[in-house]
Amino acid sequence: MSYIKKPRVHHPGLTRNRLGLTRRDYEGTMSTLCAGCGHDSITAAIIEAFWELEIAPHEVAKTSGIGCSGKTPTYFLKEAHGFNGVHGRMPSITTGAHAANRELVCIGVSGDGDSLSIGMGQFAHVVRRNVDMLYIIENNGVYGLTKGQFSASADVGSTAKRGQVNREHPIDSVLLSLNLGAGFVARSFSGDKEQLVPILKAGLRHRGFALIDVISPCVTFNDHRGSTKSYQYTRDNYNQLVYADFVPPAEEIAASFEAGDVRSVQMHDGSRIAFRKVPDDYDPTDRDQVYGYIRERQRAGEVATGLLYVEEAPQEGEHSDFHGLQATVDEPLSSYPFEDLCPGADTLERLQERFR
Repeated sequence: MSYIKKPRVHHPGLTRNRLGLTRRDYEGTMSTLCAGCGHDSITAAIIEAFWELEIAPHEVAKTSGIGCSGKTPTYFLKEAHGFNGVHGRMPSITTGAHAANRELVCIGVSGDGDSLSIGMGQFAHVVRRNVDMLYIIENNGVYGLTKGQFSASADVGSTAKRGQVNREHPIDSVLLSLNLGAGFVARSFSGDKEQLVPILKAGLRHRGFALIDVISPCVTFNDHRGSTKSYQYTRDNYNQLVYADFVPPAEEIAASFEAGDVRSVQMHDGSRIAFRKVPDDYDPTDRDQVYGYIRERQRAGEVATGLLYVEEAPQEGEHSDFHGLQATVDEPLSSYPFEDLCPGADTLERLQERFR
């Protein structure tokens, strides 16, 4: 992979957040993806989300697998910790990083092939373990690095650039995540930054596993007539089911609608998600209803987008995320001295007696 550094020149008029950082401080190297690639639009939204949340880049661990999506973390947060794993294994790398240092903000970027084919088992278990991470699938329906074969997310009837028709049923990451018990599930479109940025911010603040599946057209292999992952098809069938605002703690919820048109869900850290203009019968905290509603929209040929499902913050004393399930200590394991982490054979023997 080639790396092209951006010039370290900042215009003095650039707006700074409370950390004193500009948006340029959240960028990475120059992109080597195709001009017009949806992945670059997702990168721009990620940069905006981290800047607005005022998260210091060195407090972030960014991970990825193989594919065009695997290159994406190179293009944001150059000062963050980063690891590019082998195909489909990004969830294991992220789980290890989070287990060692729970204070890191973990973001994993994957593709539909990386997550729904070779990485399917890894994806299922990172959801089941409720690892505290933001998991982004850059979904274009093809394998871009190997010349545009159908991926596991390609819709039935979608045509390839050379005319082949896909006849295999797709794996839908949103429905799969709902079925596996994910507490935060969203879908967006790389061409809708206004929708994507608040969803990214909410996902980063969610405690536990958060999935955002982003339709991200491949301009080289899957942006033609007949593709269901093209810019034109997505815009023509785009159904913004849920409009959502992310509201940080201690700030008033402001919306231009009547109170009855806003549904507010409190998150673990006191922040809130304000759902605006949702259908009267749509409850974003009812997993079964959300699953059925998405299937209904699919049968109508629509792409339902927005923050589709979110679990409300657990009651005090409940521990549902990865560290709670594993009963780990509050202090990051990476800061513990070696003699405490490895107390010796006698201690190990006593621990093993519990399982005999």
